[in-house]
Amino acid sequence: MKVLIINCGSSSLKYQVIDSDSEEVLAKGLCERIGIDGRLVYQKAGLDKEITEAPMPTHKEAIQMVLDALQNPKTGVISSLKEIDAVGHRVVHGGEEFSGSVLITDEMIKAVENCTDLAPLHNPANLIGIRVCKELMPGTPMVGCFDTAFHQTMPAKAYLYPIPIEYYEKYHIRKYGFHGTSHSFVSKETAKFLGLDLNHSKIIVCHLGNGASISAVKDGRCIDTSMGLTPLAGLCMGTRSGDVDPSIVEFLGKKLNLDASGVLQILNKKSGVLGLSRGLSSDFRDLSAAAESGNRDAQNALDVFCYRVTTTIGAYIAALDGVDAIAFTAGIGENDKDVRSTVMNNFHYMGIRIDEEKNSIRGENVKISTDDSKVAVCVIPTNEELAICRDTVAVLSENK
Repeated sequence: MKVLIINCGSSSLKYQVIDSDSEEVLAKGLCERIGIDGRLVYQKAGLDKEITEAPMPTHKEAIQMVLDALQNPKTGVISSLKEIDAVGHRVVHGGEEFSGSVLITDEMIKAVENCTDLAPLHNPANLIGIRVCKELMPGTPMVGCFDTAFHQTMPAKAYLYPIPIEYYEKYHIRKYGFHGTSHSFVSKETAKFLGLDLNHSKIIVCHLGNGASISAVKDGRCIDTSMGLTPLAGLCMGTRSGDVDPSIVEFLGKKLNLDASGVLQILNKKSGVLGLSRGLSSDFRDLSAAAESGNRDAQNALDVFCYRVTTTIGAYIAALDGVDAIAFTAGIGENDKDVRSTVMNNFHYMGIRIDEEKNSIRGENVKISTDDSKVAVCVIPTNEELAICRDTVAVLSENK
């Protein structure tokens, strides 16, 4: 099967075409500046990127350009849209309605619409992508894959907030978690790579990127994760604060004459390592270089990030009653050996040891702990598009 993967944002769109049998990426790219001026990046496997500047007033024009590029006689990967067997859509928030990927139907779309207040920036954009694809590719089966679905196995003690229970009952305020597609994929790949029985395993996945979250996975099921009602909760991140005293919202609001939305804008866009480094950067490469040059703020930012990762891993070891493996993934998790070393060196008391030579390997599955380490530590590159492809094929097989 040829599966088109669509990840639709408010002004951007990422896409891939994957052969589900070989799991080979046939083509990939993105559309940027939708609604502004428009830019298509297209790359067929084995060839250089092609960049096209063209108007994209709406997502309809953007997706049409993607479909046209895929059918281009010279660099396309299909001769007609009939060769696209299915479309897999990333959907950020499924609320409590969805605990797995599902076939897209009118009822499913309505349920996603009902979750819009939980993800006002993301779900409307995801739905636009779904509707446009249905219009341009009528008759092609489509599947929705939710960022929140993998975390729906959390027990109530993990997802309930200690606030009046009627707010959960009326407004569905609870921990949902995000990056679920990545956490699901990496936990499975970790078990496979290390030869563990997924159904009898305790794995901690550290998805560390500009957005960062950690999950505790027991017997293949998530029992806790660090993000909450929104992706703002949990770890210190690139520009997000992560967990802070809620009273800060009122305190800063009074000091800066801002409403709650204004303060949340600061916590989402101007905080994290960016804020701690006095606006220097949210890029860990910049922060590391500055710290090495003696920039105390940059060093503090790195220290806070690593400390939050360390303490969250420690909490999840307790929640799991031990751990078989710890996996690092995403931009920072896969590429920053210093972050991995700093974090894992805090677990010497558990008999965890890192092989620094292996820790320098990039771009592949690798076990970075020593052979005598009491817990396996590894780097597992994430592949959310492949996970969506696999889910899409599985859902269609179930619905034949």
